[in-house]
Amino acid sequence: MNPTAAYDPHCRQCPRLAGHLDDVRAKFPAYHAAPVAPFGPEHARLLVVGLAPGMHGANATGRPFTGDHAGILLYATLHAHGFSNQPQAVARDDGLELRDCRITNAVKCLPPQNKPTPAEIRSCNGFLAAEIAAVAPEIILALGRIAHEAVLRALGLRLADHPFAHAAEHDLGAGRRLIDSYHCSRYNTQTRRLTPAMFEELFQGIRARLS
Repeated sequence: MNPTAAYDPHCRQCPRLAGHLDDVRAKFPAYHAAPVAPFGPEHARLLVVGLAPGMHGANATGRPFTGDHAGILLYATLHAHGFSNQPQAVARDDGLELRDCRITNAVKCLPPQNKPTPAEIRSCNGFLAAEIAAVAPEIILALGRIAHEAVLRALGLRLADHPFAHAAEHDLGAGRRLIDSYHCSRYNTQTRRLTPAMFEELFQGIRARLS
């Protein structure tokens, strides 16, 4: 892996993930079934970090949080706060544009059962580190504990000094903050671990900081 690259469309450095994508591509030949590129402007004050592409969402469409349940709440909320031009994401050619916001994942490839191994998360961490350096965001929103920990590792910070909790904020230095949220997955939204009101409150704070 090129340590200065934020994305490699041909990456196969994780044998389990590469093999899984080969199998998925054979079963669903119309799917993207490859590493999923970040989405949004190259420089943005808000960087949203998710876990990994979903099987029938980003892995199918080739764009983060597009075509799956997790993207419903995320893109609707981004739109409500002026970070996108429309509230829905259904396909790469749907005309959606992000404004002052970029979206990526801690792991760029679809993992089996949506569960990357610790080694796979570490292997992909160099891409995230390069992306944070290039995007230079003021706020990083981590969707879930894995994304939270991946951001800290990418910045060389101790996990123990920054425990994950929904709505927790962490000073990353240099005027940059990490804000935590439960992931907007189908499970979390349907069980109401994460409600639209909770997500809305987070984004109200983010928008106030960036206004």
